[in-house]
Amino acid sequence: MSILILIVVAILMISVGLSLDLKELAATIRRLTWLAWLRLLLATFIIPAFLALALGHVFGLGRGELAGIFLVGAAPGAPLLTRNLARKGFDMHLAATYQLWAALMIPIMIPLIVFVAGRLYHRVIWVPPTAMLWQILEKQLIPLAAGMVVARLAPRVAQKIQAPLNMLGNVLLTAFLVLILWKLEPELMQTSPMVPVVALLLALGCMLAVWLMRLKDPVIQETFAISNTNRHAGLALLLSGQYVRATHAIPAIACYALVAAVVMIVYARWTRWSGRARGAASETGDRLVSS
Repeated sequence: MSILILIVVAILMISVGLSLDLKELAATIRRLTWLAWLRLLLATFIIPAFLALALGHVFGLGRGELAGIFLVGAAPGAPLLTRNLARKGFDMHLAATYQLWAALMIPIMIPLIVFVAGRLYHRVIWVPPTAMLWQILEKQLIPLAAGMVVARLAPRVAQKIQAPLNMLGNVLLTAFLVLILWKLEPELMQTSPMVPVVALLLALGCMLAVWLMRLKDPVIQETFAISNTNRHAGLALLLSGQYVRATHAIPAIACYALVAAVVMIVYARWTRWSGRARGAASETGDRLVSS
């Protein structure tokens, strides 16, 4: 199962890398100040993690369900969204920059957040930063860099294989999720009906956290908001099994992945509609001024 996850993520990350340019990535980093990146640290790691804990307590989730939803909140930067953002009206390079920044912060932030949360429950849970760094290198940075190298050395080949690779990755991902849900059916039947509610509120909270940072550029704000909602379910699964040792965490993590996908689709359509509405209003205003 872990090998299948690695293959799917590698395919999707290579597909992302085929459409990115290093100079453009560097330019997007400079679009935000250091203060803005520090505010995003709060919105990306701290608010979602402890919002998940608060929601779990308010809605009375079991210990395993609470651990699962918390780990989703603690793990940002899922590598399964960026390639499709451009088709939905968002800035793909901004999304990739956000994902890379979150990936580089994970070895620092996740051990600290998990440790603090563990102390709240009188447990000592330490996630080695080197283990997190290897996960990020293996599943995100290395395949992403491979795609960017191919795009640099063979741009025509990159253009030809980009769409088929993305389609293959999405097909394998869908099949993998169906397999997971089928194997989890007995556990899903025993999961609290409040888990989908908590997952929905957490997804909306991740979006709201970015909006509360009041970034000046609306494109940056909208792109980062949808990217922040796309939490790293695969990393949450790893943490729940190897470090937190939480039973019954998997259904909550899978539930968030499904709920977040729906929330992101709705949000993408809303931003596209509101963008067209703003454009139409601007054109109407221009015509009135000219007349």
